[in-house]
Amino acid sequence: MSNSQKIIAVVGATGQQGGAVVRALQASGQFKVRALTRNPQKHPNLGDEVVLADFNRPETLEAAFAGAHGAFVVTNSWEAGADESRQALAAVNAAKAAGVQHFIWSTLPNVEAISGGKIDVPHFTNKAKFERIVSEAGFAHHTFVIAPFYYQNMIGVMAPQKQADGTAGWALPLDPEQRVIHMGDINELGRIVAGAFAQPDRVGHGEHLPLVGDFLSFNEIIETLNRQGHKLSFTRVPREVFAGWFPGAEGIASMLAWFETHTYLGSDSRDAIALANQIAGQQPTKFAAWAKANVAFPATA
Repeated sequence: MSNSQKIIAVVGATGQQGGAVVRALQASGQFKVRALTRNPQKHPNLGDEVVLADFNRPETLEAAFAGAHGAFVVTNSWEAGADESRQALAAVNAAKAAGVQHFIWSTLPNVEAISGGKIDVPHFTNKAKFERIVSEAGFAHHTFVIAPFYYQNMIGVMAPQKQADGTAGWALPLDPEQRVIHMGDINELGRIVAGAFAQPDRVGHGEHLPLVGDFLSFNEIIETLNRQGHKLSFTRVPREVFAGWFPGAEGIASMLAWFETHTYLGSDSRDAIALANQIAGQQPTKFAAWAKANVAFPATA
């Protein structure tokens, strides 16, 4: 590794997005990766450098960004809660003070603006609202990347559950026939980020680069899985019923209402998706191929 390689500081390096960015930057061979984490001692080999960064302790951030050419920043909405905007602002201020040249912010659509305030999905809208702060901070280059609905959700937080009739599947307040879900393998977000850092003159002016491997209805998701040997079902349930099933269900119902009304990305994003694929240097993986390699549900989930 050349000592002249530019340093990229990666926030959230132990998470799915940040980890993907670390791996892609290392694979590119163009940059020196500084992995930022609250627990450097637990992850000594995470990057070329592993540095303490705790956004609830802003005094740790000066060293975290010192000498870095670029910064990739993602905040954990579920963990940060009401502090997400404060943490993001601390990152921008510290990166700007350190002389970072290219700031990449992981964002999501502005549900509040696009829906005219009719739908509330805070973990989308809060990230979108912060784009203005990034744009106005005065970085030489800035880019916005958009993570999709993770394929990994289908075997994780939204894995099929055993239904009342004994089948494994999903019961959700969503029209399964509508094609509304922009999906992707979150591990492939890193290629877009690495490509953006390598091509700032092309996408360093506030461009939005969404990762989208597939665009499907829930029925198409289930049909794909069932063709591969699974036996999964879907039941559409009223939103008001679903919202009472478990803590946080109302928030999921709002997110699915957003998908159904406006799609995951909220607008026609075909040009942005095409640009993101060009910057990544290859096409993202389709859901069927990912599922064949990664999905192995038990007989009854």
